[in-house]
Amino acid sequence: MSADRTTGTSPADQEKATHSSIASASELGVFATLRRGVQVSPEILVGWKLTFLLAVFAAAGRIVVPLAVQQTVDTGIMAPGGVDTQRVAWLVSAAAVVLVLAGTCSALVNVRLFTSTETGLASLRVKAFRHVHDLSVLSQNTERRGSLVSRVTSDVDTISLFVQWGGIMLLVSMLQILAATGLMLTYSWQLTVVVWVCFIPLFFVLRPAQKKVNQAYTAVRAKVGAMLGAISEAVVGAETIRAYGVGRRTQRRIDASVDDHRQSAIRAQKLVAVVFSSGVMVANIVLSAVVIAGTYLGVGGGLSVGQLLAFLFLVQLFTGPVQMATEILNELQNAVAGWRRVLAVLETPVMVADPGEDGVHSPRGAAAVEFRGVTFAYPGGATVLHDVHLALPPRTKVAVVGATGSGKTTIAKLATRLMDPTEGTVLLDGTDVRTIRAASLRQRIVMVPQEGFLFDGTLADNIAYGHRPELDDPDAPFSHDHLQPGRSAGRVRDPRLAADLERAVTDLGLADWVADLPQGLDTSVGQRGESLSAGERQLVAIARAYLAQADLLVLDEATSAVDPATEVRIARALDSLTHGRSTITIAHRLSTAEAADLVVVVDAGRVAQVGPHAELVQADGQYARMHEAWVSQVR
Repeated sequence: MSADRTTGTSPADQEKATHSSIASASELGVFATLRRGVQVSPEILVGWKLTFLLAVFAAAGRIVVPLAVQQTVDTGIMAPGGVDTQRVAWLVSAAAVVLVLAGTCSALVNVRLFTSTETGLASLRVKAFRHVHDLSVLSQNTERRGSLVSRVTSDVDTISLFVQWGGIMLLVSMLQILAATGLMLTYSWQLTVVVWVCFIPLFFVLRPAQKKVNQAYTAVRAKVGAMLGAISEAVVGAETIRAYGVGRRTQRRIDASVDDHRQSAIRAQKLVAVVFSSGVMVANIVLSAVVIAGTYLGVGGGLSVGQLLAFLFLVQLFTGPVQMATEILNELQNAVAGWRRVLAVLETPVMVADPGEDGVHSPRGAAAVEFRGVTFAYPGGATVLHDVHLALPPRTKVAVVGATGSGKTTIAKLATRLMDPTEGTVLLDGTDVRTIRAASLRQRIVMVPQEGFLFDGTLADNIAYGHRPELDDPDAPFSHDHLQPGRSAGRVRDPRLAADLERAVTDLGLADWVADLPQGLDTSVGQRGESLSAGERQLVAIARAYLAQADLLVLDEATSAVDPATEVRIARALDSLTHGRSTITIAHRLSTAEAADLVVVVDAGRVAQVGPHAELVQADGQYARMHEAWVSQVR
């Protein structure tokens, strides 16, 4: 199957991408998940050879105590000529020095591991967060925002906990088991066999038990995401909840999600307790067996007192890591469950892919938009646009009208490439928008939604989001370094930006509104702009779009919920914003269509009529009927 020349993907891949959604978890196994995680975050393995060598020294230092005990008892305390205090002192001093060195190695291992893992996991967070932003709105809407955020935050924290603590402990534990086994063999192969015979059945039981623990922790991570989603939703919608008096209903929903998480966590911990208790039980059985068998061998002359004591210490060095390993493996399952959820985000295909360096640069200028045979269907839903052919000339004010659900907003999203058509092509100045670099496209097209999102900060902060000097360099990250830190972020360092802000406010006729605010441009807008009214938030969105200086503006009209004075101010600002530019307005009122150069009538996903307002009113069609009904209502 040949690849599509415009997108670089096959039709089958495009179909898959169109119906993509964020998976609940990756389908990789435990070790495959670890390998994939390291591939995504290679910084985790930076300097691993030296870290591993230090870990070997740290593990080797732990066997010094049994050796020192054996030598001190047999050659110092029970020496043939009596207690050799000088040898005892020398052995104890040498053991102390080795233990200090081993402790230093262990500390260095922890520091190095913490540094590399934090670097790697920071990279993982950045990649996951960037990929979330690269995903289309359709993909993001398949999951609650709180649950999506949990993948980049709490799920990564579970990975961090295991890698920084469990990872090194598991490594040291394995090395300690091997070192203890080797030394036990030098003392008594019979007792070594006793130890392993007792533990071998546990190893066979651990594998299926760990599989169940893995499933349990996967469920826990999913429940955490659902719980955070429900809580964040209730926090954001607190005003609506209070307004409709549905606090108890909302509380029940949150309580249910919290209880679901509690129950899944308890189930996981019960499995962990069983596995850990099994290790503790086997460790006690081993110690008892060694004491009995060791006493028998000692009576028979096979072991000295020092050797038997040393062997008992070695058994502790052996059983301790085994018990620790069971707990660490449980943490591993939790981490793998979190890692899978993060990888699932990274593996979610990008429906609206940036062609990057392979894309073309779209030169600035008057923007012409064309729809050629465009059909679109939302994932899992019916087709909402059918074979749309539409040519919008440059520097034209276009109003798109139609009933609710007719496809007006879909046309706007396709024009701005927030989505790609299922079939057909959207062109900007004759170029398929899918082939244009994202940075170039965003420089030319800006969408002003009904409810512009405002960030927690000052008025200047939020308007300055439209100031995008980084688009001159597509590789430059967005930054507000030109803003002063702290409360007075509106006081800008960049003289050019300061001048642009003042010009935007003046040209849009908003100077008097800004002057009436408590601190002018330095006024805090609050979270999501809650300190401003709906109309004032719309004014900020318009000023933001003005600073962007785009060639094509796509506006979703939103003046029905504002007072008359604000409506006049918005209308005046929109006139200034759209002057000399190509505009596509999703018109909810026909007064907007009357002022447009071209009216597009959409009916049930099809373009029913196209033409100037005067012609469509005179024609016998849907627009004339809509206009007549609107005029009657106004009168």
